[in-house]
Parts: sequence; structure tokens; C-alpha cells
Amino acid sequence: MASIEGRGPRQVLKAMRYSLQGLQAAYKYESSFRLELYLFVMLAPVALYLGQGAIEKVLLVGVLVVELLNGAVEAIVDKTTPEYNELAGRSKDMGSAAVFLCMVNAVTVWGLILLPRLLK
Repeated sequence: MASIEGRGPRQVLKAMRYSLQGLQAAYKYESSFRLELYLFVMLAPVALYLGQGAIEKVLLVGVLVVELLNGAVEAIVDKTTPEYNELAGRSKDMGSAAVFLCMVNAVTVWGLILLPRLLK
């Protein structure tokens, strides 16, 4: 449902609070998110140090968003269809596939950007 409240600083602060609650829920309930967050904390400084230019740095650090979206899909599917349902299973599998492809992309980006520099 669309918000009927006026836009302004108060609405922005509410939105930020909801976002932080979402991150907290992901950390509490999603073990995959926690693992990726730990990897992010370890690898982000390396990416920021070795990346040349803003685009490379962003490509090297931007991975956690797809895991959050997958967790949201899984939570709503589990809520709406507690029993086995083929479509529910398919949507969860597709969310998982999106995370997998994001990880393959991240490894590829890291390799394409950093390996040539490390091999010099």
C-alpha cells in the first residue's frame, strides 16, 4: 500500500529504520547472509585498496543485495505456502540461482580485475 504521508526528513528516517531492521533480520535469520557479510568485511578493504577507479571498487564490493532479495522471497514463500508447492519451490530455487549467479559474477570480476595486477 502506498504511503499517504508527506515526503521529508521524517519519512526518510522511517525508511532508514525499516532498512536497518531488514539488515538486522537478515543477519539474525539468514546464515548465508552472515557468511557473505563476513567475506565482505574481509575482502572490501582489499577491493578498495587494489581497485583502480570508482567503477572497479564498486564492482568488487557490491554482492550482498541479491542475498537480501533472495531471503525476502524465501520468507514470503514460506509464509504463504507452508506446505510443499511446486511453484513455491521453483521461486525459491530461482532466488537461490540468482545468488549463485551473483557469486559467479563476483568471482569473475575479482579475477578479471585483480589477477592481472597480482601477476605483474
